[in-house]
Amino acid sequence: MFSHVTIGSNNLDAAKPFYDALLAPLGLVRRMDYPNACGYGPTGGRPQLWILNPLDKNTATVGNGITIGLEAADRPAVDAAYKSALAAGGRDEGAPGIRAHYHPNYYGSYLRDPDGNKICVVCHRRA
Repeated sequence: MFSHVTIGSNNLDAAKPFYDALLAPLGLVRRMDYPNACGYGPTGGRPQLWILNPLDKNTATVGNGITIGLEAADRPAVDAAYKSALAAGGRDEGAPGIRAHYHPNYYGSYLRDPDGNKICVVCHRRA
């Protein structure tokens, strides 16, 4: 459905190690690296998640009500991504666990990147 998603950052030096750590357990790697942007995607694939300084040169701000949801293959990948992201400067917004109010198999975690953007890592499969 989506071609790509961009997330604004004011400090790419802090954002890159955060996203490297968060995305590795999900099978996503940094595919492109520029002074003002970097792109992540699967090995051998094209970048579909971009972290960048805003093109209009204004300060990146956090959107109210915006969450970037990343799908994990299984629950251990959710756990690993959450733990790696916290170790790389992320902030906790909700530890991994079942969110039955979404559906019985929704196993997700929530955190904030170094710029304050809200990220969800979720697995929809049964354990």
